[in-house]
Amino acid sequence: MDRWLIVGLGNPGAQYAGNRHNVGAMVAGELVTRNGGALRAHKARAQAASLRLGTGPGGAPGPAAIVAIPTSYMNESGGPVSGLLRFFDVPLERLVVVHDELDIPAGSIRLKRGGGEGGHNGLRSISKSLASKDYLRVRVGIGRPPGRMDPADFVLRDFSLGERRDLPFTIADAADAVELLVSGGLEAAQQRYHAPSTS
Repeated sequence: MDRWLIVGLGNPGAQYAGNRHNVGAMVAGELVTRNGGALRAHKARAQAASLRLGTGPGGAPGPAAIVAIPTSYMNESGGPVSGLLRFFDVPLERLVVVHDELDIPAGSIRLKRGGGEGGHNGLRSISKSLASKDYLRVRVGIGRPPGRMDPADFVLRDFSLGERRDLPFTIADAADAVELLVSGGLEAAQQRYHAPSTS
């Protein structure tokens, strides 16, 4: 089966659930909810759901996918991701990692394959475990920290009140981007979500 693996990054535990660093996991949760799946514990140190993403041509079920959230800490995401790829026999080119991105304006969505990790510990761990950076990423903008705040502190804080008002729309947009990516390809998703001035 031509299945995809969609991984939303975050840290486990209630104390991290509302952090900016957990927006990838929030998007994964939205994909599971909207497509009628249910997350279940998996031996690869993750929660995973098997489902169809969106709808295909003529209203047919969309592409088959495993949507997962590692239950390890962010800087150990590589082990669960590599374990899930092996268990479900998904090729690297069908791996999509959804994560927070400091270098993108808050609420914006960008997509790419490969490239650097931009200091993101989750991506760094995944690239190391896979011995490759050549996987798809859906990057959810959280903006830069204010003033002289350390980026490490910024990502581990909850979204502000103002940000939380817009957060459901951002999460829905990112989930839409994932569905378009797997059904229509990277170029189609980039054309939709990358503004000409910032692509």
